[in-house]
Amino acid sequence: MSRRILLKAGAAAALALTTSSFMHAAIAGDTIKIGILHSLSGTMAISETSLKDVALMTIDEINASGGVMGKKLEAVIVDPASNWPLFAEKARQLVSQDKVAVVFGCWTSVSRKSALPVFKELNSLLFYPVQYEGEELEKNVFYTGAAPNQQAIPAVEYLMSKDGGGAKRFVLLGTDYVYPRTTNKILRAFLKSKGVKDSDIDEVYTPFGHADYQTIVANIKKFSAGGKTAVISTINGDSNVPFYKELGNAGLKATDVPVVAFSVGEEELRGVDTKPLLGHLAAWNYFESVKNPVNSAFIKQWKAYALAKKLPNAASAVTNDPMEATYVGIHMWKQAVEKAKSTDTDKVIAAMGGQTFKAPSGFTLTMDPTNHHLHKPVMIGEIKGDGQFNVVWKTKAPIRAQPWSPFIAGNEAKQKL
Repeated sequence: MSRRILLKAGAAAALALTTSSFMHAAIAGDTIKIGILHSLSGTMAISETSLKDVALMTIDEINASGGVMGKKLEAVIVDPASNWPLFAEKARQLVSQDKVAVVFGCWTSVSRKSALPVFKELNSLLFYPVQYEGEELEKNVFYTGAAPNQQAIPAVEYLMSKDGGGAKRFVLLGTDYVYPRTTNKILRAFLKSKGVKDSDIDEVYTPFGHADYQTIVANIKKFSAGGKTAVISTINGDSNVPFYKELGNAGLKATDVPVVAFSVGEEELRGVDTKPLLGHLAAWNYFESVKNPVNSAFIKQWKAYALAKKLPNAASAVTNDPMEATYVGIHMWKQAVEKAKSTDTDKVIAAMGGQTFKAPSGFTLTMDPTNHHLHKPVMIGEIKGDGQFNVVWKTKAPIRAQPWSPFIAGNEAKQKL
């Protein structure tokens, strides 16, 4: 037998032994690793830290009830520090080095788009828990937040209605990155379809971490002199605090110029005096204030966890929409793994379609079998003095997501996906 044949045979045997050992270790191991990819520092930490914490709470809950396929879940936490390229690096670390079975994470669309090529290349799974601009549909991602037709479009329709104030002019104010710009592209097309002229739309962007909103708020006041005006805010991260403070300083009340926010919930309002903001709005798929037994249990569990783990400001701990989406996503992944009897990516993807979960929103949510998005209810809430929201409008049932907006030319044929 030649040396070349012996070497090839030896290499094949070694590969078989390594693969066999790896598979045996995966089967024999008593834990399943899952990755948590959220900014715990930088401008997005104000929003993302609570998602890391609620993920850990959910892992503890699942482990206490027997784990997944009899195995305990083990969290592997990384901090991409609001640095968008670092999301890709950290995603690769989680999948390639830490060997996690799935990743839960990202908030901004730029962070998701940074990490996405890694999940595609390595055929791993990302569960993304935040509302976003749509115009994307990926095999390796499950979107548990809202698509535009489950948040942005219904919110603007409400503002234009009699109950919402009958707005005729609109300020599209956002952080300067892909989510606000794409969402506003969709909203411009929607408003145009409703007969709103370009001269009645003002579009303004600020960088991440922007803190001086005095001139912008003054300009909103001037613009509103031309007719009934509403602000659609896609400001993300800690810039929301100075923006809302400036609204209060300027005396810009909701009865004059209502602001509807797509990235502000109970967590972001913890750092703001909300009394001057009464009546301003947010559009989500869940609010802490909704009344039902599932939500009561979720809130109680979260507040107890925050106190037990001595989380910062635990006494004032709140729940919010992306936290609910994280909680639902982890449970649905668990259900899919147990249906597939495997953590293999392709098998879990096949098992995810049609999964249902009775959510704290009070609705049973369904993972669409074709577009990897949840069917979700839509809710619009008014800010109250205690930092909570009074739900003033909601859908009667969950709405199927349209990841490809019908208001963007060329998307018409994509809606059946």
